[in-house]
Amino acid sequence: MKQDKLKEVAGYPDSMSGRDMHYCPGCTQGIIHRLIGEVIDELKIKEETIGIAPVGCAVLAYDYFDIDMQEASHGRAPAVATGIKRVHPDKMVFTYQGDGDLASIGTAEIIHAANRGEKITTVFVNNAIYGMTGGQMAPTTLLGQKTKTTPRGRSSEETGNPLKVSEMLSMLDGAAYIVRVSTHDLENINKTKQAIKKAFKVQQQGLGFALVEVLSTCPTNWGLSPRQAMEWLEKNMIPEFPPRVFCAPEGVDEL
Repeated sequence: MKQDKLKEVAGYPDSMSGRDMHYCPGCTQGIIHRLIGEVIDELKIKEETIGIAPVGCAVLAYDYFDIDMQEASHGRAPAVATGIKRVHPDKMVFTYQGDGDLASIGTAEIIHAANRGEKITTVFVNNAIYGMTGGQMAPTTLLGQKTKTTPRGRSSEETGNPLKVSEMLSMLDGAAYIVRVSTHDLENINKTKQAIKKAFKVQQQGLGFALVEVLSTCPTNWGLSPRQAMEWLEKNMIPEFPPRVFCAPEGVDEL
């Protein structure tokens, strides 16, 4: 379908390119991309927004947004975002990172960016597995969850427990807004959009570091159909990673 017809039928945001995405069927990263695009349009910040693409499944994010984008080395998106924001403090800067990128090789980067109170926004996609590299255990993999590197299921004795990124970052003084949301149904997708919008507004007002953790699916590496993946997320990930607001500036609900 040509781009002009696609936009007429699907109504994709102006801040998105309208290109076909490479994500697997049932992966909700495309939904998350769209929500970011809608927020950028609604806040009318397309011309002042700069996104940082990671290494991981979203490595081609720059193909899908019609805004300035910068590629970062694996895990280093917060450092790149910090540099851009400090050079261009009038710009809206966000990173888009998966759990392998942010919670493994990039753990130090995200902790120190949050601790410094960098005025950036991070969208953290948590699907509890390494997606792009073939389904290995991630820091957020659940106990008992089978992956390519935990074929008998993850064991706390061997590899520790699932890393609770939002809980950890919310304890840092520089963190202004930390929230966890999900994409497993329409109600929660709408909540995800509102959380992303608030995170951008926190940056607009210079209140500090903001992170939105989004629970997502990986049907291919989970070995499930798209529908089964949604059900697995709700049944297994929600109890382990309950959606909630961990910290927020006063008056954030009015933003």
